[in-house]
Amino acid sequence: MDSIDLKILALLQTDATLSIAAIGEKVGLSQTPCWKRIQRLEADGVIDRRVAVLDPVKLGLGLTVFVSIETADHSSDWLEKFASTVAAMPEVLEFYRMAGDVDYMLRVVVADMQAYDTFYKRLIGSLPLKNVTSRFAMEKVKSTTALPLPLPAPAGRQAPALAVVGE
Repeated sequence: MDSIDLKILALLQTDATLSIAAIGEKVGLSQTPCWKRIQRLEADGVIDRRVAVLDPVKLGLGLTVFVSIETADHSSDWLEKFASTVAAMPEVLEFYRMAGDVDYMLRVVVADMQAYDTFYKRLIGSLPLKNVTSRFAMEKVKSTTALPLPLPAPAGRQAPALAVVGE
């Protein structure tokens, strides 16, 4: 990946609705080479997908809950069943297997406390869990889908710096 690819990625992370012509103009390419680079980035899996980011509050989904889960069972069969059960729950936006004092972490978005209680009962009823801890977000201070992209390393420098999105 070169600096032009990184500029394309920064632009797409900010606004995936930009036309190929607009992206090409901003990175110094004509439409065809720009489109070919985007297609290659998609084929290589660098661009995972392009989506619309929705406002949960405007959709009536005003409660974000971070759920820590500990389990006594660490078998692959249990994990497979747990992973498929949790992944099928539409309220779960993110699901991680963790290192440290908890085994799994979920980011859950629901309408309100009653909706969370319904979700919680479904979660704890799905499989045996040792401990479930819920942490309720009071305010969203920062939220982004844009990853920090590396800048091409200057001569003699080993570790790449991070690009500022939107430059």
